[in-house]
Amino acid sequence: MKSRTRLWLSIGIPVLLIIIVVGAFLWQQHATSSGVQTGQQPAATPGSQCASLGKTTPQQLTRMNLALDWTPNTNHTGIYVALAQNWYRAEGIDLHLLPYSSSVSPDVLVSSGKADVGVSFTEGIVADAAVNQPVVSIAAIIQHNTSALVTLASSLESHRIDFVWVYEGWEVIQAQRGGVKLNIFPITNFGIPDYYTPNLITSPAEIKQKPELLRKFMLATACGYEYARAHPREAAQMLINEAPAGTFPDTGLVFASQDYLSPRYADPGHKWGMQDATAWHGYPQFMINSNGVLDASGKPVHSMNFDALYTNQFMP
Repeated sequence: MKSRTRLWLSIGIPVLLIIIVVGAFLWQQHATSSGVQTGQQPAATPGSQCASLGKTTPQQLTRMNLALDWTPNTNHTGIYVALAQNWYRAEGIDLHLLPYSSSVSPDVLVSSGKADVGVSFTEGIVADAAVNQPVVSIAAIIQHNTSALVTLASSLESHRIDFVWVYEGWEVIQAQRGGVKLNIFPITNFGIPDYYTPNLITSPAEIKQKPELLRKFMLATACGYEYARAHPREAAQMLINEAPAGTFPDTGLVFASQDYLSPRYADPGHKWGMQDATAWHGYPQFMINSNGVLDASGKPVHSMNFDALYTNQFMP
């Protein structure tokens, strides 16, 4: 989850975000923010394609490497559900999860061919295209931005304000479980266009060379997230069971986070993973307008083919 922070520190966008949020905060400094309202639990359940998975396993399996963007967490639950249910193997895929590394991003692993797919985010995908090392988003893991800038409640009383950029579905819940009182400023409440984060990515080369493999991967993955939408507690338990031992010292955090995210993986009545032009034009254009997207020589980028940044072609 922290790779986003490192990237944005390098391109300067947090400064703009803080200016926007601080300005709004000073205008209504006594107001409190409770974050995004809890969405309605979707009625969607895995469809006929998902129901047929797992009945047989092909004799020959093709290895795929998936690069994680952080240590296992509820952004990844659908992947772990599909592993637990053997849905990747049912599609002929031997999926290997490459552990998060602070020295190399999933985007680099994917663009260099060391990973077939990875978990990234819109800011990274836009930055990759700007330096001519493109990756392509093949699914939106969460349909709306759930990140926020937060401050300690006590910092307002002491006239000291330190902002931290976090995910409401993990760090905010973690803080609340520890009794830490926060002021929460969801960034989309302050003039920042909504966008998908995180995303599943692949490379243009992978799309050209292995389209059928990507379709099979996306079927198993979509089924995993659809299951997690309908069965939060069971899905959270699969994540706990499948992740390396010791990953979650506080399993209660996992269940609480899953309760928050399951209804947010996709809007009610919509399939998980689908992307549209509104999100892929609005926020990237905001980044460009803010001179926050730099080319390989460090100069601001003023235009980009936003439609090349994403595709729905592998969605079941």
